[in-house]
Amino acid sequence: MRPRSGIKSILSRVQFKFALVFLILIAGLLVMLNTYPTVVTRDLVFASKKSSLENQAGVISATLSVSESLTTDSVGKAMDFLDLRTLGRVIITDAQARVLYDSSEFDYSPGRLALFSEISSALAGQVVCYCVYDGEAFISSEAMPIMRAGVAIGAVYLYEYDSSQAALISATQRNLRNISVVFGLLAVAFTMLFSRALTTRITDLVRATRIVSGGDYDYKIPVRGSDELSELGAEFNNFTGRLKETEELRRRFVSDASHELKTPLASIRLLSDSIVNAEYMDKETMVEFVTDIGTEAERLGRTAEKLLSLSKLDSAAGFDFTELDMKTIVEKTLHILEPLAKERSVRLTTEADEGCAVMGNEDLLYRIVFNLAENSIKYNVADGEVKISLSCNPEAVSLIVEDTGIGIPEADLPHIFDRFYRVDKARARDAGGSGLGLSIVHDAVLLHGGQISVERREGGGTRVTITFPSYSQWEVQS
Repeated sequence: MRPRSGIKSILSRVQFKFALVFLILIAGLLVMLNTYPTVVTRDLVFASKKSSLENQAGVISATLSVSESLTTDSVGKAMDFLDLRTLGRVIITDAQARVLYDSSEFDYSPGRLALFSEISSALAGQVVCYCVYDGEAFISSEAMPIMRAGVAIGAVYLYEYDSSQAALISATQRNLRNISVVFGLLAVAFTMLFSRALTTRITDLVRATRIVSGGDYDYKIPVRGSDELSELGAEFNNFTGRLKETEELRRRFVSDASHELKTPLASIRLLSDSIVNAEYMDKETMVEFVTDIGTEAERLGRTAEKLLSLSKLDSAAGFDFTELDMKTIVEKTLHILEPLAKERSVRLTTEADEGCAVMGNEDLLYRIVFNLAENSIKYNVADGEVKISLSCNPEAVSLIVEDTGIGIPEADLPHIFDRFYRVDKARARDAGGSGLGLSIVHDAVLLHGGQISVERREGGGTRVTITFPSYSQWEVQS
């Protein structure tokens, strides 16, 4: 893989993306902070100006509309009487747009024409209001007709140039801009620090993942705080712990499996070499060697079969579950094991309730009962007994296999379900055991949603108790 260039590497980093998104949000907020108050204030001033000018123009228009005629003198007296304190300019015209009154001290020429579009509109009977903000002042104007008997006999024009309120808005804008600059700098600094702190922890997780993927399962991430990243770090440490346990189990499993397969293979090779290299071997010895080769091959086949069974149980694939009667399976198993029990002088007894139905796989349930009963027979004493009890209730089905055999030492009880574990390695190998039977039983019970426990029996021997969910419980759950 070609290394990415420096700029592309920076742009693709989570820290840059996080900081960019955060800064865009901050920039948007700052833009809104600098525009929204100004817009709202401007609109409020516009509304105030319009209302004020409209009221003043209305008062003047109403006063002059009752005059007999609009002349310079009559309009001047009326304006003196009203004494309106306006901030701008007042112009009053007659119906021909001739100026009758102008409050401007610099441009007052009675009789001249007021050539304003607003006055033209007012003489046509319209009320015109105009207001604009140019950044330095509010420029407002209002034109209203003076009506008599439905006819415009003149027009009132008000003009205002207000720089004081504009200056106030400008000062507010400058203050907001200064605040935005300070806040923006602080936001940038905070964003960089926060994003670095956040991405540093993510980078630690990435580095830890690479270390663990390299095989160092002892590596742990320091966990600080109680946020989601801390929880992720704690889960990562738990995960590496489980990986370490799994790797240890895998290595031990491979080692034990190799040893288990190596022993019969070595015996087969030794016996076959003996046959090949012998210059003369009598028939009886050769038959004995060939028989031993067959025995070792059978042991090798049984081990391979059990390993395949464990592999299938690990994947939980290829098993069909149906409603099964446990009593039928127990009776079938005991019938198969009856010859072995007679050979070992062991009594087989059973107590089984009717109607003990479970949801399960017939081959696996048969193997559970068979392995437990076979072990109880093989590791029993002469004239011993193996008893299988089956009972059930609406919630569970209980299977108990107990014997009067040699028993299991207390120290070995926690490990008997471990793969390739043997209580007495020498006797187990003589009996043909591989240390996989109870592992298969344990995994098969768990696959059926059951529980299994082993305990020493008073008076000698072992008791294995298995509890399965009853078929009615499976129906309720489904």
